[in-house]
Amino acid sequence: MTKTKLEYFRKVLNTQLGELNKEQDSTISQIKHDDEVYADWTDVASVETDKTLQLKIRDRERMLITKIEEALRRIEEGTFGECERCGDEIAEPRLKARPVTTLCIDCKSELEGAEHRYRYA
Repeated sequence: MTKTKLEYFRKVLNTQLGELNKEQDSTISQIKHDDEVYADWTDVASVETDKTLQLKIRDRERMLITKIEEALRRIEEGTFGECERCGDEIAEPRLKARPVTTLCIDCKSELEGAEHRYRYA
């Protein structure tokens, strides 16, 4: 992969990382400073449900942050864009759609097919 393309993906990944970190910081700040007292148990339940949902979303984003950091590490190591299963180059459109991917479309399709067969066997 060319240096220009690697820099493009580094910029995309760093932008995503920055946005995710900002969202996490905002959620943490919001939860820490939520001292509001609610008169109705229904309101309390609703607020707690919202907090739980936000925390689930942030947990999924935390996992994405880990994948982004791993992709940035692969850029530094020179292995970004290589399928970890077969070693072939991952197609650029796939990387643009999901820059944290580690599998080419053929290997990912094969893996998903195997998971589907296992799940419904």
